[in-house]
Amino acid sequence: MKWPSYLMLIRHDTSEYNVLKSKKSVDHHYLLFQKLFETRPTDPETVKLAQSLWREYALNCNDTDTPLVDFEGLKARATGEALKGKFEPPDIIFVSPYKRAMETLVCMTKGWPALARVRTYKEERIREQEHGLANLYNDWQIFQTLHPKQRLLYNLMGPYWYQYPQGESVPMVRQRSLLMMNTVIRDFAGKKVLFVCHHLNILALRANLERLDAEEFVRLDKEEKPINCGVTLYRGQPELGQDGRLVLEFYNKKYY
Repeated sequence: MKWPSYLMLIRHDTSEYNVLKSKKSVDHHYLLFQKLFETRPTDPETVKLAQSLWREYALNCNDTDTPLVDFEGLKARATGEALKGKFEPPDIIFVSPYKRAMETLVCMTKGWPALARVRTYKEERIREQEHGLANLYNDWQIFQTLHPKQRLLYNLMGPYWYQYPQGESVPMVRQRSLLMMNTVIRDFAGKKVLFVCHHLNILALRANLERLDAEEFVRLDKEEKPINCGVTLYRGQPELGQDGRLVLEFYNKKYY
């Protein structure tokens, strides 16, 4: 069989950016801004509010260095403890080099100590989608308000095909995800493989493995977005075809 015996995908634990999004969801100034963005995106009041919120909700670090909000990584540790009793340890671990993903793996290892003995590689191909210029704003609506031509382009292209300036589109993430799977097939056929990565990586892998189109990708991202520390599992089935097949066993499962 050319496929791994299992491929387990785990999204990182809750990051400071995730908490920032939660705070904005209950901030009446931000909720007013969202309403204005939908109805009067170029209005001076909307622009002024966007500038104010940009300063208020600045993370003051780049996406690569965004840490977990919980230093102890309790969700990641609980996930590791739960998986320890249900699965054999992986043969190989690939972790995104972004800080929140590496911290998640450290915390998972506290709950699943056997992971400390597994060969581990930091792998750039499973990093988060690069948002380029939009990283300065930590918010796509604020970014598009202050760069109105980007809003027009986003509306024209749609969320799947739109490419962030100096960043990536979804198909670009899918392409490096495909290259990553080529490496897994070539070097780790029949092995147990764990990825600790990001929500768009997980969706990109699903889309590639299951031949999902743009519409289904957007639907998944909108309605079934991977949760923090959500676990997705594919099993290699050698009896399905000449080269076997990698079959989705479960998606986005919560273990904490």
